[in-house]
Amino acid sequence: MKIPTFLALFVLASGLAACTTLEQRVSGAAVGAGTGAVVAGPVGAVVGGAAGAVSAPAVVRTTRRATR
Repeated sequence: MKIPTFLALFVLASGLAACTTLEQRVSGAAVGAGTGAVVAGPVGAVVGGAAGAVSAPAVVRTTRRATR
C-alpha cells in the first residue's frame, strides 16, 4: 500500500471515529459528497464526503444550541 493512500485512509478513519452517531456521519458524508461532486468532480466527491462526515456533528450541535 502506498504511503499517501495509507495516510488518507488513516485520516478518514480517525475523523469518522470522532463523530457521535452513524446518522450524522452518513448524512454529512452524503451532503459533502454531493456538493464536492458538483464543484470538483470525482475527487471533490471523495474529499467532500470525508469533510462532511467529519464536520457534520459539530454543525448539528451548533444548530441545536442556536434553536434553543
